Amino acid sequence: MDFGLAAEFSPEEYRYQPEIYQVNDPEPDLVKIIQHLHESLDPRTVFACFGKIMGQYLPIDGVQMTFKRHQFNWGRTLGIKVTQQLAFSGEAANLTYSLKSPLTPSQSQRLQTMQTLVLLPLFNAIQFQDISQKAMYDSLTQLGNRHYYAESLKKAIATSSRHDNPLSIVILDLDNFKKLNDSYGHVLGDEVLSEFGQLLTSAIRDTDQAFRVGGDEFVVIVRGDVKAASVLCERVLASISNHSLFEKYQAMTSLGVSQWQQDETATDVYERADKALYRAKAAGRRCFKVDDI
Repeated sequence: MDFGLAAEFSPEEYRYQPEIYQVNDPEPDLVKIIQHLHESLDPRTVFACFGKIMGQYLPIDGVQMTFKRHQFNWGRTLGIKVTQQLAFSGEAANLTYSLKSPLTPSQSQRLQTMQTLVLLPLFNAIQFQDISQKAMYDSLTQLGNRHYYAESLKKAIATSSRHDNPLSIVILDLDNFKKLNDSYGHVLGDEVLSEFGQLLTSAIRDTDQAFRVGGDEFVVIVRGDVKAASVLCERVLASISNHSLFEKYQAMTSLGVSQWQQDETATDVYERADKALYRAKAAGRRCFKVDDI
């Protein structure tokens, strides 16, 4: 792991001269601190712990950090600003500390020593999260993949069973996608799939989840009954009919809906939605059907 360090002290520091902060704590036990930080693999949890630790040994009220696409915040943003930049595996991490009082030379040295060591668990947590995201998401559509769908539906069923909340799924596929792929090539096919993924992301609510589970097959887990799922279907059909790419190549979708019933398995509710999807195709495609038990 390669760390590089650059520090810039804000000019505001020299216009603000409060009483110098006195550190009464002993030297930090970095080994124990790092062990503590490694207890979680959630980056935000690790960063909050990092902020609290830095605030325990230095006059720090808050810290903000940007690294790759990640942004973290802990504590307050008022006070003297000290900016730091660390390089980790070729990527720059920018930190801004909010101080209660100016750092003494020894405190500046402590800050540099501690952050270099203590931030390593955070970078590890970020890398773990990034790898986990890649394992759960489809790179083309940015939707959840088949494995993530299976795990998510199991959890959703368990939650609905426990709280007696309605749960539905919508199965979608693109009508005549194979013909489009054969006629225009896989590059256009991939573009259509990618656009459809974005369309689904825009159409669903924050409480719903969308997945690509096969070539042109998609599933949405809807936290609601068939009425809520039907509203989603209507929204998807309206969006795709007004989309220039889909209109140009006459690419549409058919949808099947089912609502989970008590004591039903994930396979049961999926198979009923799948049957509803085939009924939609038999009805002329470009529509949705609901499986009514």
